[in-house]
Amino acid sequence: MSISDGGALATAPEGRRSHRVAVIPGDGIGVEVTAEAERVLDAVAPALAKPLARTRFDWGAERWLRDGTTLPAGAFEDLRDHYQAILFGALGDPRVPDQVHARDILLGLRFKLDLYINLRPVKLLDDRLTPLKGKGERDIQIAVFRENTEGIYAGVGGTFKKGTPDEVAINEDVNTRKGVERILRAAFDAARARRKRVCMSDKANALTFAHGLWQRTWKVVAKDYPDVQTNHLYVDVAAMEMVRAPERFDVLVTSNMFGDILTDLGAAIAGGLGLAASGNIHPGRCSLFEPVHGSAPDIAGKGVANPLGAILSAALMLRHLGEAKAAGILERAVEEAVHAGKTTRDLGGALSTRECGAYVADVVAKTA
Repeated sequence: MSISDGGALATAPEGRRSHRVAVIPGDGIGVEVTAEAERVLDAVAPALAKPLARTRFDWGAERWLRDGTTLPAGAFEDLRDHYQAILFGALGDPRVPDQVHARDILLGLRFKLDLYINLRPVKLLDDRLTPLKGKGERDIQIAVFRENTEGIYAGVGGTFKKGTPDEVAINEDVNTRKGVERILRAAFDAARARRKRVCMSDKANALTFAHGLWQRTWKVVAKDYPDVQTNHLYVDVAAMEMVRAPERFDVLVTSNMFGDILTDLGAAIAGGLGLAASGNIHPGRCSLFEPVHGSAPDIAGKGVANPLGAILSAALMLRHLGEAKAAGILERAVEEAVHAGKTTRDLGGALSTRECGAYVADVVAKTA
């Protein structure tokens, strides 16, 4: 039996194996949108090959403020050994100094579970949502593969003479052949199931050592995928082309920091952060799925947060669990909500968070 720290383990029907899913709503609007994602998962249950056994964990700012806990002892091992997926809300609270709980929980899980693929779909669901003139749904269909465990976010560095006029601050950009090659292969494999096009983006003309490794590894890996069309763009050009001609992209693969930046740009051209889903994935292992928007404490509790990013993240989770049919039902239901205008105000609708989630759940229930 795994630790639950206040969560209740859902029981699967007798005689059927279940998907073990940890639910971490976190802080702010993460709690609200995760509740709607769970509502939709309940609605799609009849379409699942195996039921979801969900355990809720109270890790977040309230827990940290209460007893100083970020991740309890044994939490990482429990998730790794007993769960197939984590449905995650958001972390961040102004009451917590330096957001220590967010760093320890979210970044800790990414690194400790070795979730080396950060998958962020950039998919326009309705022509009216993009700010790009003359572009539509057919033009904005990009899968971004962001390296998730290395790069400048690895936390290697330090300060010297901190707080003085002579202070020196260093962050190292850490890249390994293993880390670069595995994210490139993940992107190529995905491209084979899509339109067979991969673009790799780096800044090797300036970061000659770190991204020189990306360039060399890219050329080696590409030889193993002769059926996939390849091209390369420096990251500044890639950002420009995502705005000018997003139809150029099918699968885009890049480093940790550049992927972070390009995917926020991608969210902007596809309707906003409220629709942005992500997966932090290690194939075959426990992986984490979360909306991109963060905890947004300024609107928490007001019922205006968009739950569609969380619902689309749940769909990514279902695909990771091998439940492609159910994932497709969720994705189509979200598309129907967007086309019908049954959304929150950020997308031009008039629904509350709960009303939007309920609408999607109703659509799902009619299909599942």
